[in-house]
Amino acid sequence: MWIDFAPLNVPLDRRLQTAAVLQWTLSFLALAQCSLVLYILLVCSQYWALAALYSVWLYIDWDTPSTGGRRWERVRSFTLWKHFANYFPIKSSLWSVLQLVRTAPLSPHQNYIFGFHPHGILAIGAFGNFCTEGTGFSRLFPSLTPRLLMLPAWFRVPFFRELLMCLCLVSSDKRSASYLLSKKTAGQALIIAVGGPPEALDAKPGEMTLQILKRIGFIKLALTHGTHLVPVLSFGENNLYYQVNNPPGSLLRNTQEKLQRIIGLALPLFHGRGVFQYSLGLLPHRRAVYTVVGSPIPVVKNPSPSPEDIIALHTLYVEKLKDLFETHKVKYGIEKESQLVLC
Repeated sequence: MWIDFAPLNVPLDRRLQTAAVLQWTLSFLALAQCSLVLYILLVCSQYWALAALYSVWLYIDWDTPSTGGRRWERVRSFTLWKHFANYFPIKSSLWSVLQLVRTAPLSPHQNYIFGFHPHGILAIGAFGNFCTEGTGFSRLFPSLTPRLLMLPAWFRVPFFRELLMCLCLVSSDKRSASYLLSKKTAGQALIIAVGGPPEALDAKPGEMTLQILKRIGFIKLALTHGTHLVPVLSFGENNLYYQVNNPPGSLLRNTQEKLQRIIGLALPLFHGRGVFQYSLGLLPHRRAVYTVVGSPIPVVKNPSPSPEDIIALHTLYVEKLKDLFETHKVKYGIEKESQLVLC
């Protein structure tokens, strides 16, 4: 196999960008496991008292991820995240950026549910745009407070959970979303990767397959609280990694889906590039990612929506999602003939 090594004279800013993405990738893939091992080592060492104190804190703080979390703007605004965003290049430009695109203003006097599509392998667009200020969320949407919903299991990991909450991640359980949307202060923006982990199994370059047709939980949530819906498409999200071919019905895909049902996590077999070479590794490729935030869909509050109400709003949401794709696909590198694949 031919290895395409990186040149030795890489500019300092590009090295900083690679370092920023490297730390995030390792954190995403291994920090939870390392945090758990550290906790166990503390329990079994002479510093067991520290583990005991943290256990008390964990007991007291157990419900915080489901009651708004504990965001820390200073952490979200680290220069590190600007380097992270600048890792992803805009086509035909000497500058690089993971770009957040606003198509319509959003009122701070309303709450919103952002339906993020597609999930991608590691949900890089969702994290970079909404959990950090690397792409200027607060500048584009002033007075909105974004929170990305994440599987509840991650908030049970000692130490790791604290970092997640600092970066405005909260639990994806129903109580968490309802708590935020029931707050008297408006301006809440909940970001939900609608396709969830299973959608990662369809994340392949040049394709846009969305698991949306059977996803109605976020629709019912929006109706119950009268929360406006905002479709979000991340063009280029699926181009960051290559995935081992796993067509529906194959042995690999059946195994992945079975494991996903058991442990709640998708396990795509993927690869990107390395730190010093571009051929193989866990880093995403340097490719453009444009996260386009669509216009809001007004929703009238209905505490007890009927199945017909849910289906009607879901149909409207899917149509707006298709319109967003068709309007922006050519501008952001998708062939004119390409279509969304919905399942």
